[in-house]
Amino acid sequence: MKQFRKLCAVCLALIMAFGFMSFSFSAGKSAADSDAFVPVIRFIASSDTHVRDDSDLTSARIGKMMALAYDTAESDPAYNKLDAVLICGDLTNDGTKTEFDKFSAAVKDSLKDGTRFLGVVAKNHDGYEMPRKELRDYYKKDTGNDADFNAVINGYHFIGLSASSNDAAHYDSSQLSWLKKQLDEATAENPDRPVFVMHHEHNRDTVYGSSSYDGWGVTYFRDILDDYPQVVDFSGHSHYPLNDPRSIWQGEFTAVGTGAIYYSEFTIDMKRTYHPADSQDTATCWIAEVDAQNRLRLRGMDVEAGECICEYILDNPANPANRDYTPEKRKAAAKAPVFDSSAVLNVTPAPGGCRIKVPAAASADGMPVVLYRAYAKNSLGIRAADTWTLPSYYRAVEQDEVEIVIKGLPKGDYTVSVVAENAYGMDSAALEGEFTVTEPGCPYCGEKHEGFAGFFILLFHNIAYFFAHLFGQM
Repeated sequence: MKQFRKLCAVCLALIMAFGFMSFSFSAGKSAADSDAFVPVIRFIASSDTHVRDDSDLTSARIGKMMALAYDTAESDPAYNKLDAVLICGDLTNDGTKTEFDKFSAAVKDSLKDGTRFLGVVAKNHDGYEMPRKELRDYYKKDTGNDADFNAVINGYHFIGLSASSNDAAHYDSSQLSWLKKQLDEATAENPDRPVFVMHHEHNRDTVYGSSSYDGWGVTYFRDILDDYPQVVDFSGHSHYPLNDPRSIWQGEFTAVGTGAIYYSEFTIDMKRTYHPADSQDTATCWIAEVDAQNRLRLRGMDVEAGECICEYILDNPANPANRDYTPEKRKAAAKAPVFDSSAVLNVTPAPGGCRIKVPAAASADGMPVVLYRAYAKNSLGIRAADTWTLPSYYRAVEQDEVEIVIKGLPKGDYTVSVVAENAYGMDSAALEGEFTVTEPGCPYCGEKHEGFAGFFILLFHNIAYFFAHLFGQM
């Protein structure tokens, strides 16, 4: 019996070890590496607080973010400091002076001795109300910080750029020359250390949300940053989720999307700026640390839940040979999600379609399952409908199942198949079911509209459905 128990214990240990390795594969390092990580500097990297005059929601989230980071720091016996707080623009929602005052008060109320606030102001939300020069001057008066800066903390450079003081230029040529000079000085001082750069918008075609189609990337900095492998570039603006594996990018330098303190956003297929129903419940930031070997640990935090939702350890990013997070390598490492062998669809017919409850699929590579797609075929085997739903992978939310609604189908018998998808478009094996449409429903909302008023609602919804499809909104 004792030998049997020992054998079971060994098997359990092997299973747990395999599970940890599976998760950590997306992070590139083992759990043991994380446990042995001893920081020499720790900071928050965040953006898009969108503090408002008419709401205390995001002001309170600034306090929650800071408290979470301090709790994380103070629970670390090896290094218990929080050295800096980075907020990469859109500090306010409408750029009013009262919003800046409110933002500044929220930061100061939460900031402890020994922690430095580093923030930049953005052209868009921060710049809505004041001319740009006045904005930069007011920001400095309010926070005590220069709008552009090169701060050195524990020997590491943090270079920040705000929107130009010239209203005719987003970032002007003098700022770009200044950036290059700061990078030259920082890398000459120690070429083997990462240099942290922060600004509001992503660099075009780097992290998730930065593509030309997504619309949240800019091209001002790439020609400069490409010459400095030491750069780790933090940016926001898109509100795209930081725990999506595409939010860390490596090429000539390293780029990291910060997520957002206020709401989340996505591009799915040809649908831009998609905001799920729980979008405004999301608030995320990075707790970033560097150790004596210049390894960079990034822990993505769900601020509202107070939980870590992803973790990465990057070998010293200043060394151009360390590029484990290129899009090509990440995609090659990805594996399709899997449904449990006992999983079945729960399909409930509805007017013009059906409701499907889908058991949650499991990740096969430690990367999140980011989408579920459903396809309906009629009795002739012709595809009659396809749709998708987004699981809450961008929050610390446990989901046992997701729901998908299919609508807009005529009467008849249908077969439905559902696949789970990862960030790189790899699909699981399909789960299948059947349903019968016995009465038509509205193609836009799925409901049955009856009577005189129902006729006009149905007419309006058919027009809305047409234009939604025309512009890729459904």
